[in-house]
Formats: sequence, C-alpha cells, structure tokens
Amino acid sequence: MHRIVDRVFFEHPAKVDESYGEHFMFAARFGMTLLGAGAAAIAHAFVPCLFERTASTAVKRLHTVIVSRSQPAAGQSQRISDDPLAYI
Repeated sequence: MHRIVDRVFFEHPAKVDESYGEHFMFAARFGMTLLGAGAAAIAHAFVPCLFERTASTAVKRLHTVIVSRSQPAAGQSQRISDDPLAYI
C-alpha cells in the first residue's frame, strides 16, 4: 500500500525536483490559467470583439514558464527532464 501511495502522489513530483505541495500548487495554477484561457476563447468565439488576445497571451506565458522550468539551473549540468511537459 505504501508503494502505491508513493507512486501515485510522490514519484512524479520527485522526478521534477519538487515536493508534492510545490507540484500541486504549480499544476493547480497552470490548470486554472488554462481554464480561464479556454473560457475566454469560447467567449471570443461567440463575440469576436471580446478577449481578442486573452487566450493566446495566456498560452504564450505558460509556454515561457514551462520552457524556463525545463532549463538547467545555475550550476546544474543538465535538465531534470528533456520533456518540458514533464513539469506539469
């Protein structure tokens, strides 16, 4: 049972050098930003003059965040993962 809990809750955050709490907060913020961007895109689909750049701005910002998280930190010889999406 302990192994299952470790695998489900702690294995992935450890792979990206985060605690469960750190990973939870990052992923929750990331998801909420995506939900907001999606809502803005849907509103824009119905009324094109609304939220003209909201979704694309959010996606560009999230892309920058993900790419920067996958870059090696100062003094670190390589990235923790070669897949930027591994950090979500």
